Amino acid sequence: MTDQLLGTADGQPGAKAIAAPRAAERPAVWWTGLLAGAVWLAAGAYSGLVPDADEVAYTREFAFGLAAIGALLVLAGLAGPVAGLQLKGLRHWGPWLVLVPLGFVAWEAVTAKLELLPRPFFVAPQALLEVYLDDWPKLGLSTVASLKLLAWGYLIGAAVGVTLGVSIGWWKLAGYWAHPVLRFIGPLPATAWLPVAFFLFPSSWSASVFLLALATGFPVTILTWSGIASVNKDYYDIARTLGASERFLVLKVAIPAALPHVFVGLFMGLGTSFAVLVVAEMLGVKAGLGWYLQWAQGWAAYANMYAALLVMALMCSSLVTLLFRLRDHILAWQKELVRW
Repeated sequence: MTDQLLGTADGQPGAKAIAAPRAAERPAVWWTGLLAGAVWLAAGAYSGLVPDADEVAYTREFAFGLAAIGALLVLAGLAGPVAGLQLKGLRHWGPWLVLVPLGFVAWEAVTAKLELLPRPFFVAPQALLEVYLDDWPKLGLSTVASLKLLAWGYLIGAAVGVTLGVSIGWWKLAGYWAHPVLRFIGPLPATAWLPVAFFLFPSSWSASVFLLALATGFPVTILTWSGIASVNKDYYDIARTLGASERFLVLKVAIPAALPHVFVGLFMGLGTSFAVLVVAEMLGVKAGLGWYLQWAQGWAAYANMYAALLVMALMCSSLVTLLFRLRDHILAWQKELVRW
């Protein structure tokens, strides 16, 4: 009896000893997912069965989409334990998956169903679906144009900012000449240079790249400079004792130690450059999400405007997430991870 429960006589684990941990590892039923699926199904039923106060396009498709998400969540909640799926990502966002459809129901009620908010300033959620389905070529090209402009301006500003910050923090001569300029130019918002930029540069696109680089470069420079200046001096003494050259001290000691500060500057630069991106595209560039917003506002197409704002929010959030992952990969040593 003891061998059957704990293992065989020769020390090998028995069948029950193996089966017990496997049964314990099987995930439990995801009750939050079942609740979320029921709420999504109810939201789809409300959108599809309750008549609209006025004719709104794509109501049926919107209702089917809500119901489909609810069905998938119910399936995940029931079939996940059977298939042995942990569903850690979905389980983490479970409360939000319950809250979001309730927001859709409230949005639908005050716009399409009851018209409590004045039109055309407030639109129903399916109006945004109509924009994504019918106007996706123009909106997609605007998104690509904004990403291209942002990439050029942000990368140039980040490269210049890191180089200038390292120079100021390491060489006193560079700090002597650059510090007064930074104190004079840095506090000014990048948008204040719009007239000068559009006058000096040959095209509105190049002027916008300059403004984005300026908005990115200042916080990256300041934080990089701060990081280089705050490096523990003992690191340099130890490296010099081992025969390190000045180039080695800069590239292998100062910059790696200052990387946490550099990434803070990169995060700040991304936020400021994104704000400048919208303003620059509204005033000079003939493509991009800022231009699309201005076009939609001029034609009172508020659904297109809200759809573009949602795309901008998703784009900025995705870029921040990518930057976070890059930081976690490069600064893995901060989490005491050993990479072979």
